[in-house]
Amino acid sequence: MLVQRPLEGLSAVVTGAGRGLGRAEAVELARLGAAVVVNDYGQPGRDGTGAASAEPAEEAAAAIRAAGGKAVAHTGDVADHQQARELVELAVDTYGKLDVLVNNAGILRDRMVFSMSEEEWDAVVRVHLKGHFNTIRFASAHWRERSKAAGGPVYGRIVNTSSEAFLAGSAGQPNYAAAKGGVVGLTTSTALALARYGVTANAICPRARTRMTADVFAGYAEPGEGGLDPLAPEHVAPLVGYLASPAAGRVTGQLLVVHGGIVAVMERPRVAAVFRAADGAFTAAELDGALTPYFAGRPEGETFAAADVLALKRE
Repeated sequence: MLVQRPLEGLSAVVTGAGRGLGRAEAVELARLGAAVVVNDYGQPGRDGTGAASAEPAEEAAAAIRAAGGKAVAHTGDVADHQQARELVELAVDTYGKLDVLVNNAGILRDRMVFSMSEEEWDAVVRVHLKGHFNTIRFASAHWRERSKAAGGPVYGRIVNTSSEAFLAGSAGQPNYAAAKGGVVGLTTSTALALARYGVTANAICPRARTRMTADVFAGYAEPGEGGLDPLAPEHVAPLVGYLASPAAGRVTGQLLVVHGGIVAVMERPRVAAVFRAADGAFTAAELDGALTPYFAGRPEGETFAAADVLALKRE
């Protein structure tokens, strides 16, 4: 059972925490007792443009302190290897150790694949995927060293941010969908690599109304005065708090979709059908005879996971 302040005595880093989803997650971790490093590079454009500013991270950290929590700000770019190192070092220097890492920072550069520039591709993959790797690289080294010194497992939690764009596809976001798919692969690899040290790694696919998704959810009605938006980031933050807690010590390598009172645990892709060559090796003609009728009987445009995700959206 989750106690009232299960993260008491623990420290956490939350990236992209100056606004929106990351801020809600940082506030929740602080409410549960964690001392938090609030990271945000502070660029005003959701596409990662504009001058970096310390204000978002510092204001969020100040709000946590005003509510009685512990927080310091970090205004570096997690997609920069050295600045990610400094972020982890700040947590260790300030709080003595790092226990929880929540990767949330990201940008968007939406365009159809036939129109996307190399820079638009690189920028999004850099922040989402490389940014996740950079912080994990230094946090995992910290936990490995602590485990060696302790002679056994230590406390470590990683919560990464993927997206349903990876699960069901997103026509105008080939860079974002690819990066978020990469985050899932990074998560499962990390979970296997760090299990021996006591560290868990999980990924979430949040659905929330933020600065990043304002146009995505523009057609969804917002609640009236006093009502909680079903797409509010505050619906996502408790799952992050749970995954960061001791109660989730046996939860690792998982992908969870979360929004508005729903948490769905996703399965790994399953085998839908198996075809075997009569003589041990297929010819193109034999594959035509086997696969063409099979795919002709499936709904047009269905991907391996799209049916499950679309069913979830209808709930």
